[in-house]
Amino acid sequence: MSATPTLAPDLDAALRRLRLSAMRHLAPELLVTAKTQRWSPEEFLRTLIEAEVASRDASNAAARLKLAGFPLAKTLEEFDVAQSSVPRATFDYLASLEWIGATENLCLVGPAGTGKSHLLVALGHEAVASGHRVRYFSAPSLIETLYRGLADNSVGKVIDQVLRADLILIDEIGFATMDDTGAQLFFRIVAAAYEHRALGVASHWPFEEWGRFLPEHNTAVSLLDRLVHHGIVVVTSGESFRMKEARTRGGQFSSKLR
Repeated sequence: MSATPTLAPDLDAALRRLRLSAMRHLAPELLVTAKTQRWSPEEFLRTLIEAEVASRDASNAAARLKLAGFPLAKTLEEFDVAQSSVPRATFDYLASLEWIGATENLCLVGPAGTGKSHLLVALGHEAVASGHRVRYFSAPSLIETLYRGLADNSVGKVIDQVLRADLILIDEIGFATMDDTGAQLFFRIVAAAYEHRALGVASHWPFEEWGRFLPEHNTAVSLLDRLVHHGIVVVTSGESFRMKEARTRGGQFSSKLR
């Protein structure tokens, strides 16, 4: 058996110092391949550099995905546009991610189970894969995070950290009623992101009923004003996808009992 090739100690140390880990691990075997197949120096160097770039891209994507904090994995390919109430032209524009660079907002409003969260999370995953920084929150978890910042007088820093993302996704708005402080903290996030960062929000309450969970009318009006300006409003409708699936499973199950 041939010995495992190794780099000269000085080369190994230099690559380690430069933090070129992919090149350091690949170079020994690649040197053997290059000699055997008589690669040109340029071909050898290009292969090494491409490996390092690919490794760093994968590492950065994994870090962005972890930072995003998605509750689950969803893809745009899994989203059934034909069965949804989202117009194909709107879906295609959202999937292009052009709205993120334009710092537009996406507002998904409609009954539970009509694809809002799926689309929101899937767009987030697509954005991460395309190199964007994304943060996902449910509205209750975001308010809780801001409350903790308020308690130790770091809420400004918390908001700044959230705004480092190119796309901020806030799901489940209206699932829990906000008190005056929570509503003001929520407004601070939306106001700080306005025309600086893209927002994606989802709620099962139509806009005219946001007063149900926002205690102050003026706050609700100011919040909606910033969300819908430069905004893409998508109103979902129809029967819950989850109910359809449950009924389908139930039908299959009952047929087996007959």
